[in-house]
Amino acid sequence: MLALLFAVLAPSAHAWWKPEWTQRTRVDIDTSATGLATQAAVSGFPLALRLHSGNFDFAAARENGADLRVIAGDDKTPLKFHVERYDSVNELAVLWVQLPTLPPGNAKSSFFVYAGNAKAEVEAPTPGPAGTADPADAATLAVFHLDKPEAAALSGAPRAAAPITVLDNALLGTGARIAQQPITWPASDKLRAAAGASLTWSLWVKPDAASGTLLQQGPLSLVLQSGKLEARAGGMRVAGAAVTPGAWAHVALVLAQGQATLWVNGVPSTPEALTVGEVAGDLSAGAGLTGALDEIVIAASARSADWLKLAADTQGAGGKALKSTKEDAASAGGEGAHAGYFGVLFANLTTDAWVIIIILAVMFAIALWVMVTKGVMIARVTKANAVFLAQFKASGAQLLSVPDSAAVQRSTLNRVYRSGLRELAQRQVGHSDEQLPQATLSGAAITAVRAAVDADLVRETHHLNSGIVLLTIAISGGPFLGLLGTVVGVMITFAAIAAAGDVNVNAIAPGIAAALLATVAGLGVAIPSLFGYNYLAAKIKNLTSDMQIFADEFVARVAERYGS
Repeated sequence: MLALLFAVLAPSAHAWWKPEWTQRTRVDIDTSATGLATQAAVSGFPLALRLHSGNFDFAAARENGADLRVIAGDDKTPLKFHVERYDSVNELAVLWVQLPTLPPGNAKSSFFVYAGNAKAEVEAPTPGPAGTADPADAATLAVFHLDKPEAAALSGAPRAAAPITVLDNALLGTGARIAQQPITWPASDKLRAAAGASLTWSLWVKPDAASGTLLQQGPLSLVLQSGKLEARAGGMRVAGAAVTPGAWAHVALVLAQGQATLWVNGVPSTPEALTVGEVAGDLSAGAGLTGALDEIVIAASARSADWLKLAADTQGAGGKALKSTKEDAASAGGEGAHAGYFGVLFANLTTDAWVIIIILAVMFAIALWVMVTKGVMIARVTKANAVFLAQFKASGAQLLSVPDSAAVQRSTLNRVYRSGLRELAQRQVGHSDEQLPQATLSGAAITAVRAAVDADLVRETHHLNSGIVLLTIAISGGPFLGLLGTVVGVMITFAAIAAAGDVNVNAIAPGIAAALLATVAGLGVAIPSLFGYNYLAAKIKNLTSDMQIFADEFVARVAERYGS
């Protein structure tokens, strides 16, 4: 049954990139209807990946993340990535991975983040299409992660004119805390956009108030007005959806062919005409705003609907498209194999869950040993009882002359019978010497014989029931031990999620699933033990009834034959 379960539940095998790397995180991007359905392929997409204790083993990786490697789904092709944050103490990291192509709907793609090589060193980043070390496509003009006080853009845009207040726990690693005073980047040709050119501004914002300027450059500005998003240029305005104060929201402005579309959390507004001249000069963010900003991206193209939906879904908390699971070489079956679902569960087991499962494994081994040994013993006793009973009935008047042969050595009826013979022999009943007078039994003597037979019957019953209590312990204690492991595992998982600040389902699911494995193990001990106990109890009850009937019959025939 276990082999069948593993065969059914285990997915197809994938190769292991290099044996020197002992663990990996499998990342699946679901662009089908079960995740976030897309209509067209998306190329060069920068994916934000959060690593935490639920999907990555920080203890096995190097403290500075130098052994991180991102490999495509073929387990051969390296992917360009940037580490925005790596905190091995708090077990939290944010990686940006540039994906070559994401297929459209009804498709899934994956890649792997490898770690666990103590000798690995940080690799020099490969410049991207725009000469950047950051995962970005050729259309990206600037990426401001806001992870440093000077708010440098890794894509080569200018640094902020003044230091900013860094917010350690923003949506994606670190961000910027804004209190009315804007962040300003000096004018740069890199940020210049010609009049009427396609342009996309996107960022994450968590406003404390309902109004303020999010981004502004030259005549173009993206603002919050009375809680709603607006784009403004040359006296023209385009209104968008509301942005909820106190919550992170992904907002974007897309300019294309003289029309502007505003996006809030992956939902677009109706495109409206907006005439925009040359966008040049200083770039500022957060003027008059109170709140937090993160991940400002400026692109010299009109990002597609699928691109913006994926950005809002994968970068935010609780997205549908992104799933990640922790694996290691052992759980994946060594080099050349990929862990099945059970491998994922075992890889995420906490120490307390392992202790519970090991205890349950010992209980199961003991219960199995009891069931097997008792089952074999009962089968042998039943066979020997049948042989003895046939011989006893065939003895007729010579009820004290049944031979003690090897065929009846295991018979409980034979042992009860022999105890009666010993009592009769002490009273010189049933001896073979015809010269000696045959004694007769008084009522008190027959009662004594009956007591001796009953005593041996009780001892035989105790022998038959010995060890059965271990099955009752497994039946009643197994589920409770499993439940204890699950509850503690769930507590640890939620504590780790709270410490990491990542509340999406991908962070919770592996730990919860692994914790539930303890309950499954407890039921796996209790259910077979319950079936075995009921079967053995019924068989022992039948044997006990046979002994009681035989004892009554034996004493009755002795009283009839030898009673006074």
